[in-house]
Amino acid sequence: MNLKAGLFQNQQLKLQMTQQLSQAITILQYSTMELNAYLEAKQLENPLIQLEPPKLDPLHQREPYTYKRNSGNHEDTVDWYEYVSVPKRTLADALSVQLNLKSLTSFDRKVMEELIYSLDDNGYLRVDEESFLQTHGLERAQLDHYINRLQELEPAGIGARSLQECLSLQLQKKADVPSLVTMIVDNHFQAFAEKKWKAIAKELGVELKDIQQAADFIQHCNPRPGSKYSQQIAEYIIPELVVNVIDGNTVTVSLYDGTTVNVSYNEEYTDFLKHHPDKEVQSYLQEKEQDFQWLLQSLRQRKQTILKVGKMLVEKQKAFFQKGPSAIQPLTLKQVADEIDVHESTISRAVKGKYMQTPYGIFELKYFFTSAIKSVRLEDSEAASARTVKNELQKLIDEEDKKKPLSDQKIVNILLDKGYDVSRRTIAKYRDQMGITSSTMRKRYE
Repeated sequence: MNLKAGLFQNQQLKLQMTQQLSQAITILQYSTMELNAYLEAKQLENPLIQLEPPKLDPLHQREPYTYKRNSGNHEDTVDWYEYVSVPKRTLADALSVQLNLKSLTSFDRKVMEELIYSLDDNGYLRVDEESFLQTHGLERAQLDHYINRLQELEPAGIGARSLQECLSLQLQKKADVPSLVTMIVDNHFQAFAEKKWKAIAKELGVELKDIQQAADFIQHCNPRPGSKYSQQIAEYIIPELVVNVIDGNTVTVSLYDGTTVNVSYNEEYTDFLKHHPDKEVQSYLQEKEQDFQWLLQSLRQRKQTILKVGKMLVEKQKAFFQKGPSAIQPLTLKQVADEIDVHESTISRAVKGKYMQTPYGIFELKYFFTSAIKSVRLEDSEAASARTVKNELQKLIDEEDKKKPLSDQKIVNILLDKGYDVSRRTIAKYRDQMGITSSTMRKRYE
């Protein structure tokens, strides 16, 4: 073994993540809203960056609906958009208004308000009762009294600590509630939720169709009574790619530039950059100008990559754009990456949060990537996509006899007859992904 010390030259090749490359990767994976927020942040740190709002083309412009009314000899045009507002009242506000109509001591009001602000967005009471008792110096009976007063408020079901209690509170305020419904919710709720209806029917001495009628009645209750007060900001989707089908055969794709803000150079700093006497200021501006150029290049690369992916999707999924979603073909990220000669991770970033407008609606780019399902028909030259199998599964569930719902194995056999070779485990996985319950849970007893 040679342990001799010394200086030696060694040549090696390695990848290095530069700041420019990191920025390009980050910009590529941003959605439209995230990119706009990123550009606004860059504008704050770079005085040479100037942002302008995107220019909408006629495809995405919409004239506001107006209503003309005659009053004497003149016309008044009312823009109804001016009268549309977002509801701002929260659940706590609605309950506080009801508290003002009740006769409460200052201490009572303090405790009630504390309970109100312990409600979650769905209206359920989420509070550590033992800690609450110690904090306010209350006895258990006193806390139960305050909770009962909270549960008397509207909407019905507010202040419940479980789904069972929520439904029970709503039934108490409904008129003409069948006694069987109340009995099931109060005494057999767990078995009812697990659809062990035969045991309930035997114990209560009723028929299964009576349990089904009770279930239909319970479904009219709201399991999330506070949800109507939850405020969610609507995020509007503007597609980055637009696909047009000409004469039913030719499919074209174009990049829609009206989604992101426009980046331009702030001309006010041109003279500073060239003639400012302070060398440090010049050095600072030169650095920011280089940063500005890198940003422009990253944005151009982003557009080019997204357009390349869009063109490849149009080529690979041409049947989809001509015939509709039922004709979607199996496609993987690797296939597209190999075609346009980039890494698979680049395609993954390019399709994340991006949307395409098609004649059949707006779809996320990830929608067009789906795994293949082997066909059992020898005449089929191509495998079916997992999306196609899911569509077939949904159709079978929609058309099944709810008194005798299809089991997973029965669905496997039907799909096999149609040429789709899928396992029972695959059907169960697809059901779970689509939010479809098992045949036992879908069964109706009437």
